[in-house]
Amino acid sequence: MVNKSLYQILGVSKTASDAEIKTAYRKLARTMHPDLNPNDPKAEERFKEVSSAYDILSDKEKRAKYDRGEIDENGRERPGYGFGGFGGSSGFGGGAGRSRRYSSNAGFDFSDIFGEDVFRNFSSGGGFGGSSRSRGSAKGSNINYSLKVSFEDAVLGIEKTLSLANAKKINVKIPSGTIDGQTLRLKGQGNPGYGGGDNGDALIEIKVNPHQFFELDGKNVKFDLPITIKEAVEGAKVTVPTLTGKINVTVPAHSNSGDILRIKGKGVPNLGDLLIKLKIVLPDGKDDALEKFVKKWKPADTKDPRSKAGLA
Repeated sequence: MVNKSLYQILGVSKTASDAEIKTAYRKLARTMHPDLNPNDPKAEERFKEVSSAYDILSDKEKRAKYDRGEIDENGRERPGYGFGGFGGSSGFGGGAGRSRRYSSNAGFDFSDIFGEDVFRNFSSGGGFGGSSRSRGSAKGSNINYSLKVSFEDAVLGIEKTLSLANAKKINVKIPSGTIDGQTLRLKGQGNPGYGGGDNGDALIEIKVNPHQFFELDGKNVKFDLPITIKEAVEGAKVTVPTLTGKINVTVPAHSNSGDILRIKGKGVPNLGDLLIKLKIVLPDGKDDALEKFVKKWKPADTKDPRSKAGLA
């Protein structure tokens, strides 16, 4: 650090604002942290150098002292200032002979950089020249995964086995009523912590495959049920599918398209129902008997249905 100014280390001008200094530090910290360069000691030293520079320049009082020449790039008082003058060889008071520690999270939360406290409490220190350095602890970074599940498994809930990047297999419990895009957090299943810090988490994004005819509506499951004109007029017992098997339901006489049949307890377990929307469907092709009947039929309600719906 003796050959560069703190401003040069961060790549900013001496007149840089606090915001510019913070931005420059964030960009450098993203690429130089030891967790991201586990086998690169030079990157680690560079990160410590950058962190030390930011520790001083982000502190208004320290920055002012540095600009006036009262402290050097290591934060030590220069000869002639304070009780540690006389060439810095005196042991009186603090001066050049005192050791200092700095924290690389000075003034803000590292979650601003990475979304997690990846670098929290990373620190180093030293006496003359800062040669003595020690690491603090930091939580490991998170790992992101995507897991596809069927519509039935998402609604009813299930436990799946997931293989992590480190070849470790874990059981993931998919709660009933999980929706597409929902993220599950598994504590401690991410990357190892740094310096004895806690492991990161595994973030599992659930991708729900759409069903052929079922849809999730809040805690309810719904689908459209085609019925014939005869079933709508006379009523009928029909077999319908559910997520747990087929059941028989009664279509009331004089039902209409859009009517809803509610089957209790057949939605999200213990929370929702099955909503069956009736849909009257004409037979395929020409039906002479039906055509002959309609020509003779005189409905009791002669009002235009479009008028009743406000469409005419």
